[in-house]
Amino acid sequence: MEKKTNKYQLTLKLVELANGESVPDKQLELTFDNHDEVFGIIERLREKDPFDNKEQATEFAIGLKMFSEVMLKNRNHPLFEELKPAFQSFMKRLKST
Repeated sequence: MEKKTNKYQLTLKLVELANGESVPDKQLELTFDNHDEVFGIIERLREKDPFDNKEQATEFAIGLKMFSEVMLKNRNHPLFEELKPAFQSFMKRLKST
């Protein structure tokens, strides 16, 4: 039996280049699954505000949850072999703060 997951859609739009130039309309939409309720995680990290910047807390939460879900789905992939122990320690520390 397949585990149930939450389904999300993320829209990413390039607004302005670093040099200030305007850009042609570039946008990406991505639909993905995650076993966690990502909005709840975003809210908790924004409340903790570990970087003294709620926007960065949101960026961190989204990036971390997307990365960790891919890692979880590919847990036996050699790419994650060295990272897995450090990542587990990191997640324990993050959850305890």
